[in-house]
Amino acid sequence: MKTLAPKNSALTNMYWLVKREFWENRGGFLWAPVITGGIFLLLNLMGIITAEVLGARHGIHFGASGELSNVMSRMDAGDMSKVGMALDVAMYSSMAIITVVLGFVVFFYCLGALYDDRRDRSILFWKSLPISDTGTVLSKVLSATVLAPAIAVVVGIVAGMAQLLMVAITLSFHGVNVWQLLMQAHPFRVMGNLLGYIPVYVLWALPSAGWLLLCSAWARSKPFLWAVALPVATGLLISWFGIMGLFNLPATWFWKEIVLRGLFSVFPGGSFTANTGSGHALVINDGNGLDVMNLGQSWAAMTTANLWIGVAIGIGLIAAAIWFRRWRDDS
Repeated sequence: MKTLAPKNSALTNMYWLVKREFWENRGGFLWAPVITGGIFLLLNLMGIITAEVLGARHGIHFGASGELSNVMSRMDAGDMSKVGMALDVAMYSSMAIITVVLGFVVFFYCLGALYDDRRDRSILFWKSLPISDTGTVLSKVLSATVLAPAIAVVVGIVAGMAQLLMVAITLSFHGVNVWQLLMQAHPFRVMGNLLGYIPVYVLWALPSAGWLLLCSAWARSKPFLWAVALPVATGLLISWFGIMGLFNLPATWFWKEIVLRGLFSVFPGGSFTANTGSGHALVINDGNGLDVMNLGQSWAAMTTANLWIGVAIGIGLIAAAIWFRRWRDDS
C-alpha cells in the first residue's frame, strides 16, 4: 500500500531545522541577550544604589515630605505625557543595547552558518539526510531574521518591564505613588511596537543576511574577509576614481546603499532611515509616546522602494547561497 507523506511535512522539517539551529547556537540566540539584559539591569541597580548612598551621605533628601507627589499632582496633561514618555524610554533603553548585541550575533551567525559545516565536514552527514539544500539555507535565514530577533525582543520586553518597576520602586521611596506613576506608562504599546517591528526587520535584513550567507557558502576560507573586503575595496576604488576625476561614479550612494546596507542591515533600526535617508528624532507625538517607535513609523518603511529592492536583492543572494551550498565541493 502506498504511503502518503503528511501535507505539513515541509513545515515539520523546517520546524526541526530551525530548532536545530537554536540548539547549536543557543549561546548567541538566547544567552547573549539574556546576559546583556541582566548586565544592563545590574548596572542600573548599582547606579540607583550609588545615588541613594551618596545622597544620604551628603544630606541630599530628594523628594522629601512628599514633594514629588505634590509636583505630580500639579502637572497638566502635557506634563503627564512627558512623564509617560520618560517611562517608555526606560522600557526601551534595555532593548537598545540588546539590539546592538543582536546585530553582532546575526552578523557572525550568517557568516559561519554554511561555512562551518564545510570546514568540519559535517556537511557530508547533513547531505546524507533527506533534507534539501534549499530547506537548510532557508532554515538559517529564518533563524537569523525571525528566531533571533524574536528572542531578543522577548528578553528586551522582560528587561524593560524590570527597568520600569525598578524606577517606580525607587521613586516610591521619595514620596511618589507607584500606581499613579505606572499608570502614565504605556507597557502594552511598547510591547506592541517592539513585536510589530520584527516583520520590518525581517525584510530589511534580507540583503545583508543573503550576502553573508552567500559568502559563507562560497568562500573556501576566511568568509569574514571576503564579505567585508569585497564591498569595502570596491567602495574605495569608486571613491578613488571620483577623486582622480576619471569617472563620475556615485561614491556616496555606493557606500550607503551597498556597503552599509549590505553589511549592517542585520543591525535593527536601519529601516527608520528608509523614508528620509536620515534618522528620526525622538519626539512626542500628541502625547502618544515615542514617535520613532510607533508602528506607523516602523511600517512606513514597507511603502518604500528602497526596502523592496533590498528584498529582491536579498532573495537573489539567498538563491545563490543555495546554489553554492548544493554544488560547492571543497574536497
